[in-house]
Amino acid sequence: MKRKIAIVLALMLMFAVVFTACAPAKVNMILATGGTSGTYYPYGGAMAQIFNSKIENMNVTAQATGASVENCKLLGKNEAELAILQNDMLDYAYNGVEAFKDGKIESLRGIATLYPEIIQIVASVDSGITKVDDLKGKKVSVGAPGSGVEANARQILDATGLTYNDMNVSYLSFSESADAFKDKHIESFFVTSGIPNAAIQDIGAQNKISLVSLSDAAIKSLTEKYPFFVEYTIPAGTYNGQDSDVKTVAVMATLATNSQASEEVIYNITKALFENQPELAQAHAKGQELVLEKAVNGISIPFHPGAEKFFKEKGLIK
Repeated sequence: MKRKIAIVLALMLMFAVVFTACAPAKVNMILATGGTSGTYYPYGGAMAQIFNSKIENMNVTAQATGASVENCKLLGKNEAELAILQNDMLDYAYNGVEAFKDGKIESLRGIATLYPEIIQIVASVDSGITKVDDLKGKKVSVGAPGSGVEANARQILDATGLTYNDMNVSYLSFSESADAFKDKHIESFFVTSGIPNAAIQDIGAQNKISLVSLSDAAIKSLTEKYPFFVEYTIPAGTYNGQDSDVKTVAVMATLATNSQASEEVIYNITKALFENQPELAQAHAKGQELVLEKAVNGISIPFHPGAEKFFKEKGLIK
């Protein structure tokens, strides 16, 4: 009897080992986002929840970081497998320019664009600034030194035929720019963010402001020279006193990975993201701006094969 029990137990143990060995291994991934007070962190948490609930054996953890520049480096060192970052920073890192002049990160791969981050040029009505040319001779903040905002400002001015030498330039962070504008130390400043921007709304409630449109020629020049830019229109009424549409360009918040990630895993992540867009939109307002038909626009580096496979199935990539 004891012998039979021992055989049964041995068989049970053997089957347990076999079934455990055959079971798919859990996939653990870090999703690098941004600061806890920004948009990337809660948006990343909402995406992670979808991946974990919709993909079998998936465990994605949203991690707070210093945002785009740090996220590129984390992907490059494989210290994160997924990241949310601006597509212009993705381009700079892949090509080794701007903030990444010290070295390329050629292992970066694109998955999909998520929502636009719009270049906004705010000016006081009293300054008389109504177009980019009017910045000449004015006091203008172009963003913190080496920031994405500063790079965007330089690119836009160049497309309009201006340089920093044509104006009185300050290199201020966004919060510093807002304070300086309120105190009338500057007449205009550049912002790259989603709309409506709460801080600009706050400024507009107390000060007469205008948003500066880009010319069609400047937009054409920017989108041709920098493929990460997309044309964008800020609708009238977005801000207090804004009576007409404002034409500008935007960079895109983008989901990215690296070349080491599995094709199957990234395919499943891309598929889950777009098949569950309504759920993402319910979890975070920016999820409403996730649009499949626009998901490949603005990505200027190679797509990951898993994402590419999904978009080919949808007819978005040939």
